[in-house]
Amino acid sequence: MIKDVSLRLSPEAASNSMATKEAAAKQANVPLKDITGMRTIRRSVDARRNPPVIDMQVRLFCNEEESNVFEKTEYPQVKDKKQVIVVGAGPAGLFASLQLIEKGLKPILLERGGDVHARKKDIASLIRTGEVNEESNYSFGEGGAGAFSDGKLYTRATKRGDVGKVLSQFCQHGASTEILYDAHPH
Repeated sequence: MIKDVSLRLSPEAASNSMATKEAAAKQANVPLKDITGMRTIRRSVDARRNPPVIDMQVRLFCNEEESNVFEKTEYPQVKDKKQVIVVGAGPAGLFASLQLIEKGLKPILLERGGDVHARKKDIASLIRTGEVNEESNYSFGEGGAGAFSDGKLYTRATKRGDVGKVLSQFCQHGASTEILYDAHPH
C-alpha cells in the first residue's frame, strides 16, 4: 500500500529521517513497522512563522518495495548514426541533443563560449574590470544565459512542459535528487 501524507515539522524533526518517518506513520495511522520505505515528494520552508517550520509531503511505502526515485532514460548508441548540428549549449541545445539521441541521431553540439568553469572566471573578470569577453560571458557558453540566473526557481508550472522529465534528466546525470522535491532548489 502507498500513502501520501502532509506534515508540518520543525527544521530539526524534518532533518531527522526517523522523526519524519514517525510523524508520517502517526499522520497516516500506519504502524511504524509496516513502513518499508519513505520518499519526500515536496518540501518547503514556511519562514513566516516564528520559529520557521518545514512543510513536507511524503510518500509511505507500506509492506511493499519502494519504486525508483526517478525514471532513467536509456540512450541508444549513436556513434555511427546520421549527424545533426545543434548550435548552442544552453538548456534548449542540451535538451535538443538528448532528444536527438533518443531518436537515434548523433548530435554535434557547437558552442562559441567556454565551459561553466571558464565562464565563472570570465564573469568575475567582467565584474572586477568591466571588460567583456565577447566569446564567454553571461550570454555565451555552456549552460547558456540560464546558467547564471534564478529562472530555475520559476519553472515548476506544468504548462511549461514536462518539468519532471527535465529534473529527472538532471538527476540521471549527477544532480542531487533534492531538486525533485525542494520548493526552491538552491
